[in-house]
Amino acid sequence: MTSLQVDIDQLTRLTRALDSSLVSLREARRALDHVRADQLGTADLDAACDGFQERWSYGARELTQRVKAVREGVDRSAAEYAELEKAIRAAFRAAAEAPRG
Repeated sequence: MTSLQVDIDQLTRLTRALDSSLVSLREARRALDHVRADQLGTADLDAACDGFQERWSYGARELTQRVKAVREGVDRSAAEYAELEKAIRAAFRAAAEAPRG
């Protein structure tokens, strides 16, 4: 027999964790935006930092989009599971109240 159990509270906690990661990514991007390569030192170091910052910005934007997509999916799943639980409860309640004969 197959058993499926979904903890909607866990899905809610996952949503909060995803939101927190989005905030962290946003803060990290802002922090890097304020660093200028010409403040760091040698031309080689400046060039390396510029390259890193470009790659980091691109990667952070991509990661942000993917985390948002996962978050939307988790939200949708939690809502659908909650609706399913509600329907199952209503069906059991109706069955219990039905006249037996």
